[in-house]
Amino acid sequence: MKKMPTHVHGVVDYVVGATLAILPRALGWSGAPARLLEGAGAGAIAYSLMTNYELGVVRVLPMKAHLALDALSGGMLIGAAAMLDDEDDDVRATLAGIGLFEIAAALTSQTTSPTEMESNATRADRSTAADESHQIASAETGVPTST
Repeated sequence: MKKMPTHVHGVVDYVVGATLAILPRALGWSGAPARLLEGAGAGAIAYSLMTNYELGVVRVLPMKAHLALDALSGGMLIGAAAMLDDEDDDVRATLAGIGLFEIAAALTSQTTSPTEMESNATRADRSTAADESHQIASAETGVPTST
């Protein structure tokens, strides 16, 4: 099975994050379910902005960590659906369904983005260049250099 590319996952992140943030009010929900979805939506947008993928802005969070956060968020929503037994069944089913969707998206997405691969290649190039300069310095002076 082919995995969802990271740029597609990025689009899904922002669409789902915004949808989760506005869905409770659109459905007339209040209380714990509304706060959970609003928080999950805001959190998803925040960590998406920091993810090292095509649609990230700050790009400090590895894709694998992003996917772990997606899965944790999904698990939290499923757990909330199970624990909020005083809520209507449709509210609980919606929370669980969104949670399952988040886990499925995490499991079916690529774990490395092209921007991560570029970053890793650049770091490897710098490391190789530094190693080569240490070797040259050692050869010229006859004194081994520590790395």
